[in-house]
This record gives sequence, structure tokens and C-alpha cells, in this order.
Amino acid sequence: MNKIYKVAVVGATGVVGRTVLKVLEEKNFSNCTYTLFSSSKSAGSKLEFLGNSYVVCELTENSFDSGFDFAIFCAGGDVSRKFAPIAASKSCVVIDNSSVFRMSPDVPLVVPEVNPEKIFENNGIIANPNCSTIQAVVPLKPLDDKYVIKRVVYSTYQAVSGAGRQGIVDLEDGAKGIDPKKFPYPIFNNCLPHIDVFLDDGYTKEEHKMIDETRKILNKPDLAVTATTVRVPVRNCHSESINIEFENDFDLFDVKQILQNSPGVIVVDDVSKNYYPIATKADGFDDVLVGRIRRDFSVKFGLNIWVVADNLRKGAASNAVQILERLISN
Repeated sequence: MNKIYKVAVVGATGVVGRTVLKVLEEKNFSNCTYTLFSSSKSAGSKLEFLGNSYVVCELTENSFDSGFDFAIFCAGGDVSRKFAPIAASKSCVVIDNSSVFRMSPDVPLVVPEVNPEKIFENNGIIANPNCSTIQAVVPLKPLDDKYVIKRVVYSTYQAVSGAGRQGIVDLEDGAKGIDPKKFPYPIFNNCLPHIDVFLDDGYTKEEHKMIDETRKILNKPDLAVTATTVRVPVRNCHSESINIEFENDFDLFDVKQILQNSPGVIVVDDVSKNYYPIATKADGFDDVLVGRIRRDFSVKFGLNIWVVADNLRKGAASNAVQILERLISN
């Protein structure tokens, strides 16, 4: 008889939490039962999920006493910092969407297309990387395997949904001339080179996340990486310009073949037909779209690519559910 796994979704009423539920519905694991948790503010509300109406439970220190196998946390850093260790102490494997545990040496930082072996090296907590990092490393990994990456330069164009529900509201309100509540300036008609807080070195915390997480996921702690992350007036899906310098020369046709044959990647690259990745084509999908694949002639072995993905799905919810899928199928 197949084991029935008990799965908790923490932060089920938020933007990422609701996307997790949508992806779980699509996967429809037959051997899982679910309990949905939120803060006291949303507890008692009902969510339609898998054809049933689920009452959302309040998350407390005793919530995991009933014995969960897995939990997907989507409720932010403060909640994860307090409750993820509690869940892990009750033999529940936590897949955490916050940044709290990502750089902890004993916590695997996982993108299933890149480093799936790390999933089973957990001590009760598995970290989901930052949304902008996830979509970047999916195409970077197979290229690194073949040509060895020497340096990466990120320039990101990140959608307002990455800032949560209030980020979406700010964009909608800005079109009506209403002052922003989430962002320091109106996001409507603006690009804000400011995601998360500024640090003493002039970089933002988001930029450091991309730098540090790329090194950890690719297992290249000394990799030269720099980033500029920008919030743009797009509702959903992040776009990224990625400049790569390799240790070795490459053939452009081979690069495209490698990417076409890589899991989770769809090559969208025919400029003669204006065929390249855009946000509206990535919206609602889990694959990472890669295009504008061309040499950077300013360095010896340089490459430019343009990468677009749904930040709520592959950048958060779908990546977490992919990890869960690996765990329950082991």
C-alpha cells in the first residue's frame, strides 16, 4: 500500500501560496493530503483547492504536532525563522521560500534542474532560491558544465508581483495617480533600480542574493559575479540580461543546442522573425525562456543571453513543488 504523505502549505493565502496551490492542483499528487496555514489575520478563511473548500488554519507553535511529512513555507522570513525549525524538529521536511536559510552551510539551496542531488542532503530544511537566481542558473548550469564560466554580469528587469500583492496594487494605483505604498516612487511609468534594502557597499540585498546564491548553487564559491536588479512596471515575469564570460571558447550553434537539450529551458531565438522571450509569453509556465543568444565581442570568450520566466511559478511556487515531487517519489 502506498504511503499517504501529509503536506502543509504555510502562507497559503498570499500571492506565492496561492500559486503553490495552483501548481499542486496541476500535479494532483494522489498520495498527499493537505493542510493550509496562515497568520491569525487570514485564519478561518476558505480556499477552493482540488475541488474542495479548505478552511485555512492559524499557524501556531503546535501546528506540526500532528505529524506532517513535508511543508512548503511561503509566508516570509519572520515566519520561516520561527516556525521552520519547529516543523523540522517534528520530522517534517520544510521547503522554504524565504531568504532566511539560503546561505546556511547545512541547508541545501536547490533548483531541481541544476542540483537535484542536494535535495536529499537536507537536515530538515531545503531552501528555495531567490526568484531571479532560479531562472538564471537553469541555463547557466549546462553552459558551465561545457565551457566553464569565469564571470557573470546580471541586469534584471523584475515584475511587481515579486514584491507581493502590494507591489501589484502599487502598479494598478499608479495608473490612477494614487501614491505608492510599497515602493519609494511610483512604479507606473518608472524603472526603479532598487529591490530590497541598500547595503553599505552600495549594492542592494537583492543583488547580493543573486551573487551569493549563484555561487552556492553552481558550487563555484569564487565565481566573479555582479548584479544590478531593477523593478519594472510589468505585472508578472522577470526578464534578465545575462552576460557570461567563459574560460574556454565556444561555438554559438553548440550553445543553442546545449540550451535546447537542457531540462526546463525553451530556446526562443529567431530575430529575423522578432522571435525572442517576452514576459507575456512566459506568464503561467514553468519553463525558462532563453533568447538573444549572441557573442559578446568585447571579451575573448563572451556570451549574451536574454532570460525570461514566471517569477511566481518557476521563481517560487513551481520550483518548491518540483522539490516536493522529488521527495515523495524517492
